[in-house]
Amino acid sequence: MTSCAARACRSCWWTAFSPKVRAPFISPDDRAAMLLAVTHLVSLGHTRIGLALGPKRFVPVLRKIEGFQHAMRDRLGVAPEESEELIQHSLYTLEGGQAAAGALIDRGCTAVVCASDMMALGAIRAARRRELRVPQDVSVVGFDDSPLIAFTDPPLTTIRKPVQSMGQAAVRALLEEIGGTPAPPSEFVFLPELVVRGSTAAAHGARP
Repeated sequence: MTSCAARACRSCWWTAFSPKVRAPFISPDDRAAMLLAVTHLVSLGHTRIGLALGPKRFVPVLRKIEGFQHAMRDRLGVAPEESEELIQHSLYTLEGGQAAAGALIDRGCTAVVCASDMMALGAIRAARRRELRVPQDVSVVGFDDSPLIAFTDPPLTTIRKPVQSMGQAAVRALLEEIGGTPAPPSEFVFLPELVVRGSTAAAHGARP
């Protein structure tokens, strides 16, 4: 491996912050993402909102949980200990999303926020296997705004990470490393954006 390549490998880390690694990190604001999703669903009349996400050992997962619990408390008055049953861990796969969302739907959730678009597709499958319609019976929110997600059935409401801005910051960190003036160990956090499409709708009985 060349010295430049070696520097590139350690120059910056993408989304997986760790205080043990002395390097700049480029991350989306996971807490703000959960606030965006919960606020959107509450505006549609949902009060029983679930969170489907990956294993708890990952920093982005812990941040999403924190953001979700704060949003549920601020928007619906649900205490963190009460929202524990609204959080379901699984794998970042379609099958993992299906399993996690299925458990949340069985607990009475009318809306599910997923930690990835692939998990959200699994949540849609879980709803349909229970003969529930998305979004008429269950609303689903994804995370990432992956390519082609706008063309799913239904088109997925999701949290879009600011990939372009994050990429530009990563390139700047790399160039500074190569130029001999590396950025100090720190984290650059970027605000995400809610993209509303067709997988979320008003809860049953909610006033228009």
